[in-house]
Amino acid sequence: MVEDEMRLGEVRLTRDPAEMTPDAGVVFIGRVVTPWTNRDDCPKNLRQARERAAESGGARFALEIDAPYRAGLQGLEAGQAVIALYWMHKARRDLIVQAPHHADAVKGTFALRSPVRPNPVALAAVRVLGIDRQAGVIEIDAIDCVDGTPLIDVKPWLESIDVPSGA
Repeated sequence: MVEDEMRLGEVRLTRDPAEMTPDAGVVFIGRVVTPWTNRDDCPKNLRQARERAAESGGARFALEIDAPYRAGLQGLEAGQAVIALYWMHKARRDLIVQAPHHADAVKGTFALRSPVRPNPVALAAVRVLGIDRQAGVIEIDAIDCVDGTPLIDVKPWLESIDVPSGA
Protein backbone atom coordinates (compact mmCIF):
# COMPACT_ATOMS: atom_id res chain seq x y z
CA MET A 1 0.00 0.00 0.00
CA VAL A 2 1.33 3.43 -0.95
CA GLU A 3 1.79 5.71 2.06
CA ASP A 4 -1.03 8.13 1.16
CA GLU A 5 -3.34 5.54 -0.41
CA MET A 6 -6.82 5.35 1.05
CA ARG A 7 -9.09 2.29 1.15
CA LEU A 8 -12.85 2.53 0.76
CA GLY A 9 -14.41 3.91 3.95
CA GLU A 10 -11.24 5.26 5.52
CA VAL A 11 -11.21 8.73 7.04
CA ARG A 12 -8.15 10.94 7.19
CA LEU A 13 -7.62 13.53 9.93
CA THR A 14 -7.68 17.14 8.78
CA ARG A 15 -4.20 17.61 10.28
CA ASP A 16 -1.50 14.96 10.43
CA PRO A 17 -0.41 14.62 14.09
CA ALA A 18 3.18 14.16 12.92
CA GLU A 19 3.12 17.79 11.78
CA MET A 20 1.54 19.23 14.95
CA THR A 21 3.26 20.75 17.98
CA PRO A 22 3.47 17.98 20.58
CA ASP A 23 1.64 18.22 23.90
CA ALA A 24 4.35 16.30 25.72
CA GLY A 25 7.84 15.03 25.10
CA VAL A 26 8.80 11.38 24.80
CA VAL A 27 12.38 10.29 25.26
CA PHE A 28 13.43 7.03 23.64
CA ILE A 29 15.31 4.83 26.10
CA GLY A 30 16.72 2.44 23.51
CA ARG A 31 15.84 0.30 20.51
CA VAL A 32 14.17 -2.96 19.65
CA VAL A 33 16.21 -5.67 17.93
CA THR A 34 14.34 -7.95 15.49
CA PRO A 35 15.17 -9.90 12.33
CA TRP A 36 12.83 -7.72 10.23
CA THR A 37 14.39 -4.83 8.33
CA ASN A 38 11.28 -3.45 6.63
CA ARG A 39 7.54 -3.22 7.23
CA ASP A 40 6.66 -5.69 4.46
CA ASP A 41 8.63 -8.47 6.20
CA CYS A 42 7.33 -7.65 9.67
CA PRO A 43 4.54 -9.77 11.17
CA LYS A 44 1.21 -8.05 11.78
CA ASN A 45 0.95 -8.96 15.47
CA LEU A 46 2.76 -10.59 18.37
CA ARG A 47 1.15 -14.01 17.79
CA GLN A 48 2.55 -14.06 14.24
CA ALA A 49 5.93 -12.86 15.53
CA ARG A 50 6.08 -15.75 18.00
CA GLU A 51 5.08 -18.25 15.31
CA ARG A 52 7.76 -16.96 12.95
CA ALA A 53 10.34 -16.93 15.75
CA ALA A 54 9.56 -20.59 16.49
CA GLU A 55 9.87 -21.47 12.80
CA SER A 56 13.22 -19.70 12.38
CA GLY A 57 14.74 -21.14 15.54
CA GLY A 58 17.59 -18.65 15.65
CA ALA A 59 16.02 -15.22 15.34
CA ARG A 60 17.20 -12.71 17.93
CA PHE A 61 14.76 -10.42 19.73
CA ALA A 62 15.95 -7.92 22.29
CA LEU A 63 15.32 -4.59 23.93
CA GLU A 64 18.53 -2.57 23.95
CA ILE A 65 18.58 0.01 26.71
CA ASP A 66 20.75 3.12 26.33
CA ALA A 67 23.47 3.63 28.96
CA PRO A 68 21.75 6.34 31.05
CA TYR A 69 18.74 4.07 31.66
CA ARG A 70 20.45 0.75 32.40
CA ALA A 71 20.22 1.14 36.18
CA GLY A 72 16.47 0.77 35.64
CA LEU A 73 17.01 -2.90 34.80
CA GLN A 74 17.68 -3.69 38.47
CA GLY A 75 15.05 -6.15 39.70
CA LEU A 76 14.11 -7.54 36.27
CA GLU A 77 14.71 -11.28 36.01
CA ALA A 78 14.80 -13.90 33.27
CA GLY A 79 11.46 -15.69 32.99
CA GLN A 80 9.43 -12.65 33.97
CA ALA A 81 6.86 -11.06 31.67
CA VAL A 82 7.23 -7.39 30.78
CA ILE A 83 5.32 -4.87 28.72
CA ALA A 84 7.43 -3.15 26.08
CA LEU A 85 6.16 0.21 24.82
CA TYR A 86 7.62 1.25 21.49
CA TRP A 87 7.18 3.95 18.87
CA MET A 88 6.15 2.66 15.43
CA HIS A 89 8.22 5.33 13.70
CA LYS A 90 7.42 4.15 10.16
CA ALA A 91 3.63 4.18 10.59
CA ARG A 92 1.16 6.67 9.17
CA ARG A 93 -0.47 8.95 11.73
CA ASP A 94 -3.24 10.58 9.74
CA LEU A 95 -6.02 7.93 9.60
CA ILE A 96 -8.76 7.94 12.24
CA VAL A 97 -11.03 5.37 10.51
CA GLN A 98 -9.40 2.40 8.79
CA ALA A 99 -10.41 -0.43 6.48
CA PRO A 100 -8.22 -3.32 7.62
CA HIS A 101 -7.81 -6.30 5.28
CA HIS A 102 -8.74 -8.76 8.07
CA ALA A 103 -12.10 -7.10 8.92
CA ASP A 104 -15.37 -7.03 7.01
CA ALA A 105 -16.10 -3.39 7.91
CA VAL A 106 -14.29 -0.15 8.57
CA LYS A 107 -13.30 0.52 12.17
CA GLY A 108 -12.15 3.46 14.21
CA THR A 109 -8.45 3.53 14.95
CA PHE A 110 -9.09 3.06 18.67
CA ALA A 111 -10.88 -0.25 17.96
CA LEU A 112 -7.77 -1.62 16.20
CA ARG A 113 -4.25 -2.72 17.13
CA SER A 114 -2.97 -1.15 13.91
CA PRO A 115 0.24 0.90 14.14
CA VAL A 116 -1.56 3.59 12.11
CA ARG A 117 -2.79 6.02 14.77
CA PRO A 118 -2.31 9.63 15.90
CA ASN A 119 0.46 8.55 18.27
CA PRO A 120 2.01 5.32 16.98
CA VAL A 121 2.65 3.81 20.40
CA ALA A 122 2.62 0.02 20.42
CA LEU A 123 2.83 -2.43 23.28
CA ALA A 124 3.80 -6.03 23.58
CA ALA A 125 3.64 -8.34 26.58
CA VAL A 126 6.83 -10.36 26.16
CA ARG A 127 8.82 -12.91 28.16
CA VAL A 128 12.32 -12.01 29.35
CA LEU A 129 14.71 -14.78 28.30
CA GLY A 130 17.86 -13.20 29.68
CA ILE A 131 19.35 -9.90 30.81
CA ASP A 132 22.80 -8.39 30.38
CA ARG A 133 22.53 -5.38 32.67
CA GLN A 134 26.04 -4.14 31.86
CA ALA A 135 25.31 -4.05 28.10
CA GLY A 136 21.70 -2.99 28.63
CA VAL A 137 20.23 -5.93 26.72
CA ILE A 138 16.98 -7.68 27.56
CA GLU A 139 16.61 -10.81 25.41
CA ILE A 140 12.90 -11.47 24.76
CA ASP A 141 10.82 -14.24 23.16
CA ALA A 142 9.50 -12.19 20.19
CA ILE A 143 8.11 -8.80 19.16
CA ASP A 144 6.29 -7.47 16.10
CA CYS A 145 8.23 -4.46 14.80
CA VAL A 146 11.09 -3.62 12.50
CA ASP A 147 14.67 -3.71 13.67
CA GLY A 148 15.73 -0.43 15.27
CA THR A 149 12.23 0.62 16.39
CA PRO A 150 12.56 3.22 19.17
CA LEU A 151 11.81 1.90 22.67
CA ILE A 152 9.75 4.12 25.00
CA ASP A 153 9.49 2.09 28.21
CA VAL A 154 9.60 -1.34 29.84
CA LYS A 155 7.21 -2.25 32.66
CA PRO A 156 6.63 -5.50 34.54
CA TRP A 157 3.50 -7.35 33.48
CA LEU A 158 1.62 -8.35 36.62
CA GLU A 159 -1.27 -10.79 36.33
CA SER A 160 -2.93 -9.47 39.47
CA ILE A 161 -3.02 -5.97 37.94
CA ASP A 162 -2.97 -6.36 34.17
CA VAL A 163 -5.72 -8.95 33.60
CA PRO A 164 -9.18 -7.32 33.50
CA SER A 165 -11.72 -8.80 35.89
CA GLY A 166 -13.80 -11.51 34.26
CA ALA A 167 -11.18 -12.20 31.56
